[in-house]
Amino acid sequence: MKRPVAITGVGLASSQGEGRSAHAALLKGAAPVLDEVRFAPYPVHPLAPLPFDTTIPRREMRQMETWQRLGVYAAGLALDDAGLRDRVAEVDLIVAAGGGERDTALDEQILAVRPDEAGRHRMLMDGLRPTLFLAQLSNLLAGSISIVHNVAGSSRTLLGEEIAGAEAIRVQAARIAAGTSELGLVGGAFAGERFDQLLLYAFGGALQAGPWQPLPGRPGMVFGSAAAFLTLEPATTAASPLAVLSHIATDQGPAAGRPDRLAALFAGLPERSPGCLTISTACGAPGPTRDELAALGTTPDLFTADLVGHAVEAAFPMGLALGALAIAAGAPQVLVTGTGQWRGEAVALLEKPA
Repeated sequence: MKRPVAITGVGLASSQGEGRSAHAALLKGAAPVLDEVRFAPYPVHPLAPLPFDTTIPRREMRQMETWQRLGVYAAGLALDDAGLRDRVAEVDLIVAAGGGERDTALDEQILAVRPDEAGRHRMLMDGLRPTLFLAQLSNLLAGSISIVHNVAGSSRTLLGEEIAGAEAIRVQAARIAAGTSELGLVGGAFAGERFDQLLLYAFGGALQAGPWQPLPGRPGMVFGSAAAFLTLEPATTAASPLAVLSHIATDQGPAAGRPDRLAALFAGLPERSPGCLTISTACGAPGPTRDELAALGTTPDLFTADLVGHAVEAAFPMGLALGALAIAAGAPQVLVTGTGQWRGEAVALLEKPA
């Protein structure tokens, strides 16, 4: 018999700040925080100032870029929120991670002088510290979380944009339901304030340019720097469950098959109550967002991409975390949906603990 799975803690950091209270305010109509100047014409949701040095030792922080610091910090918030500091040796970790960050200052130096191949090699060897270069490997986010917070269970890293965040939660929930894991820490982090990343997505025509617009009418994505981690435990033994994750399912494939895959995911959902709140983690790109809304058949109550910006790997964990806060605040059910810019669809249903 499969065990029910509960969300027992959330660790959140974004343009809104950190923790439960800052993000629960989003459920009550708090305005988004935007920067429409620094990366114009592309608006972003900038990361709020966070005291990384209170959690991460200086020797560790030197080798991390922003997305890693953000993920390590949010993971610690989740452990504290669930009261699991004395059980970190039992915690299994699954991280959804991207490909790391470029050293844009060094990129600019190389482009400015346009050296030959030997010169480029020399500049790279001199400019990239080995620790910084190695820190770009995606699985080192999980390693840093383990080192800083003493998480000693199994460790997995999933790559693959939005679908990685949803799959990370699905896999850990399945392990707890099957009895192969007792405690899980799962989530992702994304630094949206990066010239290199904005450039790549802008070349593909995926970003909204000009003054910020809310979904669903927005013509492209608006990134936000954010991290979301959750702790998962068996609902039958959890001391203080926030919400029960009663259903989660994912799929992925070519864009042409997206409507059919979404229809199948929605058809597989358990029955929803009349007061069910809907939180969409749709990326904001017109095609995927349009397909998700068509399958849902109505406009969601909240779009995470409006509240904190699209956070790619952290987007679906962010939606589930906000959903858990909504359940804790009295919502009977929360449906969380998501569709990635390139691939990946997911749905999850949260309910009140028994």
